[in-house]
Amino acid sequence: MTSNNLINLIGEPNRAARAAFPGKASVINFLEQLTDILFPVGNDRSDIDNILVLNDLKKSLNELIDSFMPQRNFTTVRFTGKYFDSLPEIYNQLLLDANAILEFDPAASSLEEVVLAYPGFHAITTYRLAHPLYVAGIPILPRLMCEYAHRNTGIDINPGARIGKSFFIDHGTGVVIGETAVIGDNVKIYQGVTLGALNVKKEEALKKRHPTIEDNVIIYSGATILGGETVIGHDSVVGGNVWLTRSVAPHSIVCNKSEIRVKSASEKKSTAINFVI
Repeated sequence: MTSNNLINLIGEPNRAARAAFPGKASVINFLEQLTDILFPVGNDRSDIDNILVLNDLKKSLNELIDSFMPQRNFTTVRFTGKYFDSLPEIYNQLLLDANAILEFDPAASSLEEVVLAYPGFHAITTYRLAHPLYVAGIPILPRLMCEYAHRNTGIDINPGARIGKSFFIDHGTGVVIGETAVIGDNVKIYQGVTLGALNVKKEEALKKRHPTIEDNVIIYSGATILGGETVIGHDSVVGGNVWLTRSVAPHSIVCNKSEIRVKSASEKKSTAINFVI
């Protein structure tokens, strides 16, 4: 297909609307600068420089919102003011998240290490900055922010999820947290965990489709928990590779029963088992 044919296929109205959207680079630049203002590790800028950057970020957010909501009744400047006023609260939430990682991961030696090097903290930071935009009904922008973190970390948190304080994702690769998931305080999640939906019917898009995880729950690697009515009671432990589609009571221990048998040399048959991978 030639470029002219593609332009004809897209059509002039669609092409104009698409051109009005900002590029991903604008969203990424906004997110990275905002994160750098919150956690200026290695940042030698003066307070005056930071204030100038903050003012530029307010302008950038205004422009991004207006780009994604060109004809909607939305007071952008007022929302932006409230958003930046909420940053101290978001920062305090993130400090709790970072301290949870530092407290429970033996490999973490300092808050600076957590902030700079931990993919779980990067994904949580992006989620907490994107969630208020989602709640305000701003389209696309919060999803682009979280998808940037997803691309960099392998951790997929939908900006619509509701996550409590002191959230700890360890390792994190392959973690999926759906749009309507609700996670309480002091929850720990390991790699490969999915908090997903039982089905993907489009007509149920506005319903609660993802599970609720109550306070002080630990979910180990590879566990899959599905369904909007599924509730994992507080202070429970969900073991690795568990598949859950029903609720469990508080203080439960859920494990996957499997058998691994190790044979001694004397038990081996004469014909060796040869696996080629």
